[in-house]
Amino acid sequence: MKITSAMKMVSAAKLKKAQDAIQSMRPYSEKLTEILQNVSSSLSQDENPYATERPAEKVLLVALTSNRGLCGPFNSSIIKGTLARAAALKGANVQVFAIGKKGAELLSKTLNVVEREVDIWNDISYENTDAIAEALMTGFLEKKWDRIELMYNQFKNAAVQIVTNEQFLPIQIPESKGSSGDYIYEPNKEEIIKELIPISLRTQLFKAILDSNASEHGARMTAMHKATDNAGELRGDLSLEYNKARQAAITNEILEIVSGANALEG
Repeated sequence: MKITSAMKMVSAAKLKKAQDAIQSMRPYSEKLTEILQNVSSSLSQDENPYATERPAEKVLLVALTSNRGLCGPFNSSIIKGTLARAAALKGANVQVFAIGKKGAELLSKTLNVVEREVDIWNDISYENTDAIAEALMTGFLEKKWDRIELMYNQFKNAAVQIVTNEQFLPIQIPESKGSSGDYIYEPNKEEIIKELIPISLRTQLFKAILDSNASEHGARMTAMHKATDNAGELRGDLSLEYNKARQAAITNEILEIVSGANALEG
């Protein structure tokens, strides 16, 4: 109980920092993604290779799990979601990029894990995420994969994490809802494609990693809180059993003493 209580306190302290990070990042990322989608809708596929739709023959699922356990259904929900998504992609060559030790170990038993990254959770930063995003974008442009999807836990609160399947590439063009307006490109379209679109994709992946990090600490804090409560109940039950056994032993000793004394008097 002392161990689980200590782990709960550690996760609670880490959760505050992780929660502040994702809540600050989410509005920026969502707005940048919205701008990216609107700009992409006004560009042709030749102008924007990141929005090129191809038959999904080779699909990469990027599964975000943790390096450690004892966090409730946090890892198992992603693993089950990844397996279900792979089963739904019938006829496609499904590969997995496992970010996190737990996902890499368990998914490799049933799916083709072609890449794995476990050190990102030791130092979460935009720079470290950038290398992963660059590898994904390069693989898509080189037609190594026709579609890339993210599987991660979206942070809602400490007790609730939402398993999310999000398309990373190609960029999803929103359905037309009337005129989206004409864009004036400054300096030019080529600069936008070269700078804005890659930055937006890197930000999208970074947001998913921050979401997953906050969800992990929230799930672990909740799991350890329940474990501490269960240990407290178990301690109470064991204390009751111990006291009953102790009282029974004392009663037996008293009976033996009384019986001995009666025998001597007799």
